[in-house]
Order: sequence, then C-alpha cells, then structure tokens
Amino acid sequence: MGFGLIVGVYGFNLPLPKYIENKGIVVIFDFDKTIIDCDSDNWVVDELGATELFNQLLPTMPWNSLMDRMMKELHSQGIRIEDIATVLKRSPIHPRIIEAIKSAHALGCDLKIVSDANTFFIETILEHHGLKECFSEINTNPGFVDEQGRLRIFPHHDFTKSSHGCQHSSCPPNMCKGIVIERIQASLSMEDQKKTIIYLGDGLGDFCPTLKLGDGDYVMPRKGFPVWDLICNNRKLVNAEICEWSDGEEFENVLLHLISRIISIDRNNTSAKMGQLYSVDCKLETMPLPIAIGHEAFPQALPVLH
Repeated sequence: MGFGLIVGVYGFNLPLPKYIENKGIVVIFDFDKTIIDCDSDNWVVDELGATELFNQLLPTMPWNSLMDRMMKELHSQGIRIEDIATVLKRSPIHPRIIEAIKSAHALGCDLKIVSDANTFFIETILEHHGLKECFSEINTNPGFVDEQGRLRIFPHHDFTKSSHGCQHSSCPPNMCKGIVIERIQASLSMEDQKKTIIYLGDGLGDFCPTLKLGDGDYVMPRKGFPVWDLICNNRKLVNAEICEWSDGEEFENVLLHLISRIISIDRNNTSAKMGQLYSVDCKLETMPLPIAIGHEAFPQALPVLH
C-alpha cells in the first residue's frame, strides 16, 4: 500500500494511504455557503439584475415556485441559459475547497451532495471547476432546460401534494435533508463494509441531518452560521463528533485531518485483526504434525536400492 503526503493539514504533512477504493468514508456536502461561498439562487438573481422583482414576489409564493417564476421572467427578457451558466461560473468558491474535494475523491472517499439549490446550478458550477465527477450522488431540487430554452426549477419534494413528514421547523417544506440522510444510511447499511459519515453544512436545513448521524460519525458545521448556533444550543442531541470550520482553508484542513484519522483507525483495526490471525497460525505451526492434522504419523521412508 502506497502513501502520499497531504500538505497543510494543521501545519503538518500527513501521510495518507492511496486507496483505490476507500468507500468506508462517505462525505456528504451541503452546497450553498458550504462548497460555494454564496447562495446560488440569490447570486443568479442579483447578478442578472432581477433583485427588485425577486423581493417583490418573495412574500407571495414558496421559494422554489419563486425561483421558477424568476427564470421565466429572465427568459422573457431575453436572458439565455448560456447567460445564466456564465453567471454561475463566476460564483465565489475558495480554491482550497476545490483542492479538498479533489483530495478526498483521490483518496477514494464516496462524496455526495445534499442541497436545497438545484441540479442545473450545482452541476454547472461543479463541471466548471472540474469537480462533477468527484461526486457519486447529488440530492437537490430538479432543475432542467425545457424545449423553449427556459430553465425550470421544481421542489425536491412536492409539498403541494403531501408533507415530507418531518416535524423539525428547521426543514423547509420542499426538502428534509434528514430524510435524505436516512435513505443514504439505509443504502449504506446493506453493504458489507462499515461506513463512517462526515457531514458538512451551514444552514438551518443542515441541523436535521446532523441529528441522524451516530457515534463514530462527524459533523462539520460552518462556525457563525445558523447550523452552528443550533448545534451549540442542542449539543446533547448531537451524537456525532463536532468539528467546526470557518473558511476555505479550515474546510480543507479539518476535512483532510478527519479523513486521515479515520483511515489510520481503520488501518490499525485491520492490523490488529491480522495480528490475531497470525497468532493463531503460529500456534498451529508449533503443533506436532500428527496432532495438528488429526492423522497418524507418516511411516519412515524406505531406503532406495541401487
């Protein structure tokens, strides 16, 4: 097994094993204000000069319906899907976050996104930064371009037909991230290898999934943001280890440090198990052959006549 150096983790060069497969670590990211340093919906609306109309309509309809309406208004003004993509590609993202995601993927971690943004915004930004292929799964509100070239945005859960059933006030009606996490956990439990989850987020909607994490999991709340305040006020409800971060540099440092720690623990556990097996093998090797194999001793060989 080879080892590589990840530079800058808490000021050290940490050796991290270059696993081809290390699906025992599942890293789940929020997107807005976690991977990118803004709210993607507000970023597009502001950059395309539609803030005033957005604010006028905001009290009149749910958020997803509002964003779909805004895309209709922008389309009617001649704003093309290419113009929206260009704006998205300018959204702020810390270079160290890009490197952290690439490093986690290179180490074999299974990366997923659970976000209240939409597929078009997320995929456009990830693809622009060469990150799209790093993620095995993106859970978010559907966003696609229709036959007229207009971007359509719909809720992850159609709350007009039924409630998603979560009672936490921090979960918006269109998406309970906690339910998504439970589905992911159920899927992971069907696999042979034990999984460790690292969850990163910043907003109110990231509190419910935090409560779904268990002992041995980790949550990385963004310090000074709504989820951090909720966690600080309800620490007894959180079973996962809490590892906060504030900016892109800390994002990278903390995430890669946790991955290194988990890999080290797994490697030590594996070594201990191998040591136990080796000890048993040694005991067998020291047994007299007839006893060890349960047969009588072989007769002495006859001399060969010449």
